Amino acid sequence: MIIEFRTYTVAHGQMDDYLQRYEARGLPLLQRHLGRQLGCYVSEIGTLNQVRHVWEFDSFSDREQRRSRLEADPEWQDFKRLNRGTFTHQEVCIMKPTRFSQTTV
Repeated sequence: MIIEFRTYTVAHGQMDDYLQRYEARGLPLLQRHLGRQLGCYVSEIGTLNQVRHVWEFDSFSDREQRRSRLEADPEWQDFKRLNRGTFTHQEVCIMKPTRFSQTTV
């Protein structure tokens, strides 16, 4: 199992619009293609205007296959176009649990 953390810094004043758009249009697409989202969080303390999406995959290969199918979906391409100008920075981090981690599986 691997966990993917996708952190987006949202342009000032655009967080509410992004979250509404994500919940209504992005999340259903992502769940259909990627599977299990462990959470979606917004920053309260520290670097502000950030949203972090957390996804679980069986393996790196599983992630690659699922993301390839997502990128091939015309609805996903439309959603990405709707987000142009929303983000000022993006970071993707993939981590493996230690043998003693409590997992959600």
